[in-house]
Amino acid sequence: MWLVQTRSPTHTASLLHTFKTSFTHANLFLLGLRAYVSNNFPFVSRMVFIHDPLQISELTWIFEVEMEDQMADPYDNDVAPLIISSFFLLCFTMPNRSFLPTPMAGETSWISHYDDRQRETGEFDSFLEIGEEGEKEATAVSVDVILPDDLLERILAYLPIASIFRAGCVSKRWNEIVNSERFLWNLSHVLPHKPWYFMFTSSDEPSGYAFDPVLRKWYNIELPCIGTSNWFIASSCGMVCFMDNDSRSELCICNPITKTYRKLEEPPGLKFSDYSALAISVNRESHSYTVAIVKSKQVPENFFQWDISIHIYNSENATWVTSLTEVLMGWRGGDESVICNGMLYFLVYSTGGGQPENRHALIAYNMSNRSSQGSLTRNFIPVPCSLTCGRLMNLKEKLVMVGGIGKPDRPDIIKGIGIWLLNDKKWEEIARMPHKFFQGFGEFDDVFASSGADDLIYIQSYGAPALLIFDMNHKQWKWSQKCPVAKRFPLQLFTGFCFEPRLEIAP
Repeated sequence: MWLVQTRSPTHTASLLHTFKTSFTHANLFLLGLRAYVSNNFPFVSRMVFIHDPLQISELTWIFEVEMEDQMADPYDNDVAPLIISSFFLLCFTMPNRSFLPTPMAGETSWISHYDDRQRETGEFDSFLEIGEEGEKEATAVSVDVILPDDLLERILAYLPIASIFRAGCVSKRWNEIVNSERFLWNLSHVLPHKPWYFMFTSSDEPSGYAFDPVLRKWYNIELPCIGTSNWFIASSCGMVCFMDNDSRSELCICNPITKTYRKLEEPPGLKFSDYSALAISVNRESHSYTVAIVKSKQVPENFFQWDISIHIYNSENATWVTSLTEVLMGWRGGDESVICNGMLYFLVYSTGGGQPENRHALIAYNMSNRSSQGSLTRNFIPVPCSLTCGRLMNLKEKLVMVGGIGKPDRPDIIKGIGIWLLNDKKWEEIARMPHKFFQGFGEFDDVFASSGADDLIYIQSYGAPALLIFDMNHKQWKWSQKCPVAKRFPLQLFTGFCFEPRLEIAP
């Protein structure tokens, strides 16, 4: 039953319905519906859901959608029925009763709202009265009768990755849907999921825990095709590339969520290099990928000269190409590189002393125009300040660097951490870690682990399992939930990497 009020300049449509369900089916409803509506129907400015937490087997929900003035009439618009159908679907997907919010003392109902305008809570009063008047006219419904497969697929695609796995356990029909090719196609057309952070718990085994920043939970995950935690690691768009740290000839591409993987042919060039940097870039549309390795080896008996070579793998033709070989004077390569918008960036390190601010530099290499860019030295970009270390990452095809800031009198001693964005070969400082967070790590080494994707940056000390998150959009710092791993001995090291969780992508 529709209960309609008109509030200039908006239209308000409300639905009151009672249906048989389990009390444990509310959390995915909130997660999925909010994401689905906010991404597909920007003119919906408010949603309110109310139920009586004392009724276990029969829940009465009141659903209100407030639409902007551009909507003509809720009755005549296809959007309102679609949102209502979505609401019914997600009411049946709550996987765990323990997630359900508990009403405050003296309250008889739980109210959850999505409000783009940040309205005051007093505005809900008239809506509560509507629900009380219409309760007697409620009817029982079945979600499987109402919703066709294509709508189920579209709504479930907006759930967090962990919730999709749980939704597959609701029924045989839902399990078939979340494992169908059409569902995977829908997944590829929704906004990317927030990147997870995988933290190794052992230096001898490829196991650890992955942190989900949406649900703020850690999941125990074992990685395929990797021997130990000291392999080179790079990630892009749901795929992770591993390269062994011994011979540096074993490479594989995997999806950590689905465990699918593929081994690559041995790269060309030097069999054993002194330093190697690994990078990968995945095309979001075609799922083809490019892998780049920057190898650096000292010229025999000459510490100031270093052989630099760049090797590029293209998945479309499954071949390696050595795109550049050059001897650098006074600079060597390292283990930091990333691909952003067709450019390969990698850090180089001074071997000739000099001023502290000149100990690091960035090289930009155009992967699509390899023959006309000349010597690498023409593509040097100075770092913004004296660094103890630098970590490169691709955030929405923009190069971001997280660096340890050295003390003025002791540039090899870290005094803080900064974040910079590269704009037209110039560094723009985004943020500096507040001192209270820097102290929160305890003893912080001059080098540390950091990686990121989309709009999140993760920072981790090698000496502890504490994980700090920086949100680029909101410029906010916050700690993750405590990792379920404790430090067992003084010299135990912790490391990890960031990756985007995706189900539809495979190497």
